[in-house]
Amino acid sequence: MSGTRVLVLNSGSSSVKYQLLDMSDSSRLAVGLVERIGEQSSRLRHTPLATEKGAGESREWTGPIADHDAALKAVAEELAKDGLGLDSPELAAIGHRVVHGGKHFTEPTVIDDAVLAEIERLIPVAPLHNPANLTGIRTAQALRPDLPQVAVFDTAFHTTMPEPAARYAIDVRTADEHRIRRYGFHGTSHAYVSRATAKLLGKAPEEVNVIVLHLGNGASASAVRGGRCVDTSMGLTPLEGLVMGTRSGDTDPAVIFHLARVGGMSIDEIDTLLNKKSGLIGLCGDNDMREIRRRIDEGDEQAKLAFDIYIHRLKKYIGAYYAVLGRVDAVAFTAGVGENAAPVREAAVAGLETLGLAVDAGLNAVRSDEPRLISPADARVKVAVVPTDEELEIATQTYALVARYRNAAPPRGN
Repeated sequence: MSGTRVLVLNSGSSSVKYQLLDMSDSSRLAVGLVERIGEQSSRLRHTPLATEKGAGESREWTGPIADHDAALKAVAEELAKDGLGLDSPELAAIGHRVVHGGKHFTEPTVIDDAVLAEIERLIPVAPLHNPANLTGIRTAQALRPDLPQVAVFDTAFHTTMPEPAARYAIDVRTADEHRIRRYGFHGTSHAYVSRATAKLLGKAPEEVNVIVLHLGNGASASAVRGGRCVDTSMGLTPLEGLVMGTRSGDTDPAVIFHLARVGGMSIDEIDTLLNKKSGLIGLCGDNDMREIRRRIDEGDEQAKLAFDIYIHRLKKYIGAYYAVLGRVDAVAFTAGVGENAAPVREAAVAGLETLGLAVDAGLNAVRSDEPRLISPADARVKVAVVPTDEELEIATQTYALVARYRNAAPPRGN
């Protein structure tokens, strides 16, 4: 393997996010997004960051992009304009974000027919995500059939959860037959942030116990002991756990039966309610934390209630994972809300001083793109803000896997 570049693809049902990185120094060469694929008003936004001519201006194009094949071809054309084409010998591999890998995939995996078949077999437990991921993989394979394609799974980091944490208390045969267990998601983020937090503390990941709070429109928590996940808030699907932008998080399962029997709602209607019309948007009509905080400042009681419910659930998970870990060295906030919403961080930790948790108001108010501590210097448990970097994590895992087989045939899927 002579090249050092990795193209990272995150294929959604109607979008493709991408980044091209040079793993010799982990620098980004280009980033971009194709959205509204399949519509007449599709849009491609491309930003070259490090080319032979230096950083360039963002380019935006709007028009019909019929499918993922056309989208990736358009991406390839934009990269080629900057001398970064997919035909470059510097391109070592393409890394794909795959949301659900089940129990089978515990690490990044070079994609072959068997791997594709298993990802397809997991569609029933990830109907919104895995089909789009598969489309992106197959399109990339057609464009560069000679290049290693690597799947990095959102669920992989959580496969270290012990059975008491991963199992639901339902009939074992039924659970096994239908693969019902807690898988967890946002794994690449939790892996990256837990390691970055250890580095911030000047320790090895194996020495540190961390509670990671990935707070974006989707939100999840994880308990990481010595670099290994031992519990996480999302379960069979990304619906379980924290209050999110549009998802309910933890809910009594009997709510579904009640809505069906008493409310006359269909399964699809209940699915839409819990996944798209609940969480913050269901509580107050907004899922943007900035807007919610603005409304609170203006005295909006409904926004305040939504915020308080959000924080209450967050505190419950911090306390629960403190108990699971026994010893906590740090609590790390990450993702859009976690990195930018100082009031969320302050409120989540308030009242937990007896657990050794506290936030320094001055440090918490500072805005920065760098990992940083926001707890008092003498705090027993450090509170950190660690910007996540899922694309770098995918690229790092992809490049490391391919590099291990530099002088051999690419490995088969596990």
